[in-house]
Amino acid sequence: MTEYQTTTTDASGSAERPQFTITRVFDAPRELVWRAWTERADAAEWWHPRDVTIKPGSIDLDARVGGRYRYTMVAPDGTEYPTAGVYRELDAPKRLVMTWGSPGDPDDGAPVITVTLRELPGERTEMLFHLMGIAGAAGDDNVYDGWDSAFDVLTEHLDGPGPSSGSEAS
Repeated sequence: MTEYQTTTTDASGSAERPQFTITRVFDAPRELVWRAWTERADAAEWWHPRDVTIKPGSIDLDARVGGRYRYTMVAPDGTEYPTAGVYRELDAPKRLVMTWGSPGDPDDGAPVITVTLRELPGERTEMLFHLMGIAGAAGDDNVYDGWDSAFDVLTEHLDGPGPSSGSEAS
């Protein structure tokens, strides 16, 4: 069973950048959660909210410092949401930092995602997801709720027959 706790820090009314944090605990070893963030086939299974899909052939990951990633989400109404960024830090299997935006957006000033993974007893993993540069709160029907839903999909992926062994998603 996956537990989750949401902590919202919205500093949009101050000099700080808007931000929020979501914390989840997964019934999966840290290495599997890490792979879900850094392997193309795994990311294709969950880098989207429920009822949204990844456009076939649109996902590309180069999980190394300075490497880029891209993918396109497709909403039920057919609207496409191309997404891209650059990996700034990877400390496997503990921490990754990457920008998050639209293809062609400058990386300087882009929102930044920091994912910290902590091993827990019983092959469980605590994931601290922090997004700096966008305000969010539960019930916003936007970025916060989208990531929160994606983490539900990640839970199902981790609980399923098992993350990929590195095979490529189309």
